[in-house]
Amino acid sequence: MSKTFTILCPTDFSECSLNAIEYAAKLGELFKADLFLFHVLNKTDYEKLSPLDTEGYHQEEFIKEKLVNLQQAVLKESLPKGLKSCEISFKDGKIVSRTLKEANKIGADLIVMGTEGTNDLREHIIGSRTSKLVEESEKDVFVVPRKVYFKKPRKIVYASDYLEEDKIAIQKVVELARFFDSEIDIVHVSSTHKAIDKSLHMEMVDELTPFVKYEKVNYVLKSYRDDLALGLENYLQTSKGDILVTLSKKKSFFDQIFSKNLSKKMAYFINKPLWVIKSF
Repeated sequence: MSKTFTILCPTDFSECSLNAIEYAAKLGELFKADLFLFHVLNKTDYEKLSPLDTEGYHQEEFIKEKLVNLQQAVLKESLPKGLKSCEISFKDGKIVSRTLKEANKIGADLIVMGTEGTNDLREHIIGSRTSKLVEESEKDVFVVPRKVYFKKPRKIVYASDYLEEDKIAIQKVVELARFFDSEIDIVHVSSTHKAIDKSLHMEMVDELTPFVKYEKVNYVLKSYRDDLALGLENYLQTSKGDILVTLSKKKSFFDQIFSKNLSKKMAYFINKPLWVIKSF
């Protein structure tokens, strides 16, 4: 018997994390998944939620009540549409490390996490919860910006860096695309116009094609003189892509996009959901 797909969705009850829960529930419906809503007890966050309880005497009861309300809303909406279950839990600890520990404990296949978008990504230069979780996670992470609401993706953009692992990662992308009958653009962004780029691109197409097994796929090579990441941002906008997918491996395109030396312009990059494939 195959293992049920498992999604972990950490929440601090902010607007962006509630938006992520909606996304997690919708994905859970498609994958017939077990969904876990998880909260890490944090005094600073709690003071924002309940400013009158400055000592945190009622924190656990308050958090449990909020989680139960969310759980009931998810079950009512998503259980009839395919979601297998929705469980809740909360733990003490540091937010990122505790969340990753919980993901390993439940055997999560995917972590769905909200982000403030431009502000959160700008903070990546000095560190933020979302970027740190993406960096340290061994599980796939689906990052949902605060003002991006769930909709059927017309096009999924997969950023390829000509890695051997692309062959496996693209099969995950195809699985998601089939649910929506979405197009997939497999894109490599180059900073040059050299003939060798075209040659490598054709090699990649020949190697990937047998692994894709999906009709609605486009193989794209784009050249930009500016920052590669800015080139990908430009492509995502002009092609009207709805989800960006990257593979996070050492020296991969993901690391080029989110490197610490990145131009500040990239602070405005994430305005679409980002799926970072970390495991196979």
